[in-house]
Amino acid sequence: MQRRSNILSLRNPAMWLFLLLLVCSTVVRAAVPGQGTPKFRVVALAESGGIHQPFVDAAKLWLNKLAFENNFAVDYIQNTDKIDDAFLSQYQLFIQLNYPPYNWTPTAQAAFIKYIEEGRGGWIGFHHATLLGEFDGFKMWPWFSNFMGGIRFTNYIPTFADGMVTVEDTTHPAMQGVKTPFPVSQEEWYTWDKSPRPNVHVLASVDEKTYTPDTKIKMGDHPVIWTNEHYKARNIYIFMGHHPDLFQNPAFTTIFRNSIFWAAHQ
Repeated sequence: MQRRSNILSLRNPAMWLFLLLLVCSTVVRAAVPGQGTPKFRVVALAESGGIHQPFVDAAKLWLNKLAFENNFAVDYIQNTDKIDDAFLSQYQLFIQLNYPPYNWTPTAQAAFIKYIEEGRGGWIGFHHATLLGEFDGFKMWPWFSNFMGGIRFTNYIPTFADGMVTVEDTTHPAMQGVKTPFPVSQEEWYTWDKSPRPNVHVLASVDEKTYTPDTKIKMGDHPVIWTNEHYKARNIYIFMGHHPDLFQNPAFTTIFRNSIFWAAHQ
């Protein structure tokens, strides 16, 4: 079971102070005349419960603060029941916050495909978004596999490993200001049946020779951040997303922040 970091502990007085200030700031902002409407709206499909809940909780805190500081709005949903064309038309960006590519309603699947293929909004996916295969009694979603570069999940490092990530395209807007290589601690490092590289534009990859501790669970060429330019929607997949401590990693938060504004055309 994933350990929560101290910064997210409800027993930490600083955490309570931060939450109080964030709530009060939001209320003040809503009440101040002249603030205007949000510049853009984001919907985050957030995985609920399980070992990824600490990461999702940390992501919500970070996103809410970023949204307040930059005058955009974020709504959170925990399943796909509300998703249809009308629902998605409200949003300029869809964030798949560790939610897997299965157990979507047929209506949600159809609306999401249209949203991406017609470029109605941008997309950022994390971690579980490439959990592609047969899971929990659900078949693989072929369209989503193609969206992710034609891959299928094969394995992961259950005991975790540190690794160094190299930025391959330093000119891409999502990579601006990111030092390379940068460390990522205690990650699962999914492997897939093949590298997505032939079908996507790779932005960053992990150097498997830097795994600490070393492991036999490797795939060779190992992209971890990419965009699929065959779709109209601006999209980025970011593999990292298991531990809440990622929000203390400046490279990760810079990439997340850059990706939001790029994918939402801001």
